[in-house]
Amino acid sequence: MENDTNYKTVVLKDTTANPAPLGLMGFGMTTVLLNLHNAGLFKLGTMILAMGICYGGLAQIFAGIFEWKKNNTFGATAFTSYGLFWLSLVFLLIMPKLGLGDAPDTNAMVAYLLAWGIFTFVMFIGTFKLNGYLQFIFGSLALLFFLLAIGDYTGNAVIKKIAGYEGIVCGASAVYTALYQVLKELYAKT
Repeated sequence: MENDTNYKTVVLKDTTANPAPLGLMGFGMTTVLLNLHNAGLFKLGTMILAMGICYGGLAQIFAGIFEWKKNNTFGATAFTSYGLFWLSLVFLLIMPKLGLGDAPDTNAMVAYLLAWGIFTFVMFIGTFKLNGYLQFIFGSLALLFFLLAIGDYTGNAVIKKIAGYEGIVCGASAVYTALYQVLKELYAKT
């Protein structure tokens, strides 16, 4: 029997791309567009719904799966969850129009938005171990969900409009963070 001390340890280096910019862009751009609507700048239409399915939904799910592959539980949970949020939101809007159930009433939408707000707030706490960019994104997103829930609960159009402008800032911060990461990698400096 040979001596087992001849074995070498092999360390594999992860050379795959960073999936976070894709997920942040999918979240950010879709959030900006939906909140331009919430701010009253245009009607909710197929452009926002398509972005919700394709970029906000599917692109974030892919980013979450790629984060899982990189052993990033936070990134996998965040991107996959918010990708599925966008898909569920689009389905909530289009299913009743297709005759596939009733539209959610006010209380149901408030519960939906509060659930996402609570989840986001807990994820925000997780960002304290990460960086200020993500702290701002998750903090402003939690605030957005709570404002939307309050706006729906009270029926107050001013609160909904404020939520829209706050959501534009939230989405824009995600776009900024994504593009910062892409350009930082390309130019190898901050």
